[in-house]
Amino acid sequence: MQLFAGYKACLPGNYYSIMNKNVKSVILASASPRRKELLSLAGIDFDIRPAVGKELYIASQPDGIVKELSQHKAQEAAANLDKEGSPDGACWVIGADTIVYAHGRILGKPADEEEAAATLRLLQDSTHQVYTGVMVMYRESPGQDWRQVVFDEKTDVTFYPVSDEEIAAYVSTKDPMDKAGSYAIQGPWAVYVRGICGDYNNVVGLPLARLIHEAKAAGFPLPRRPGISGGLIEEW
Repeated sequence: MQLFAGYKACLPGNYYSIMNKNVKSVILASASPRRKELLSLAGIDFDIRPAVGKELYIASQPDGIVKELSQHKAQEAAANLDKEGSPDGACWVIGADTIVYAHGRILGKPADEEEAAATLRLLQDSTHQVYTGVMVMYRESPGQDWRQVVFDEKTDVTFYPVSDEEIAAYVSTKDPMDKAGSYAIQGPWAVYVRGICGDYNNVVGLPLARLIHEAKAAGFPLPRRPGISGGLIEEW
């Protein structure tokens, strides 16, 4: 875990006049439906302000890459809040990025069905890693410095042997086309998962329990609806 302080966005002269009371206090800098579902599960109310900048990085190892990309996303969303309207109280911004790493290669979203099939042939009957980097930015009120915490989570995923015919059938569903590594562990491909070592939600796209813990440990726990505690819905 790395904890930072001192990042402060430049504020426009009319900053306090553009504060928006309709903006929720938690901002997710991602359009991922999987991350949206996981945050909702935790009882967190949030707005979606996806980062749109290019995914550039200088790190060479997968853990460093995902942390760097999550930082870019969170900081872009925070800067946009200052331009477009920010909550008038405490504010949290969450940036996250997930990659699949196998045989020394980063496997992103496939460009086409041929690439998706090639990726799945590479992953079948072997173990690969899924890395997610997360940055949480927090400030108590507009105009204050942002406090930041950034971390990464790794999960090992092992697939059973999968035939070319089975891969072709899965690719034909179009399910792989918008997903890093060309699969979703919570989708039809789940029947080929031999096992995982680590956080399942990390493979889905957001290590939810780790996120809750890291924000709390950093001194700015994420606000959650009553009846939700410890990362689980109480009646569970």
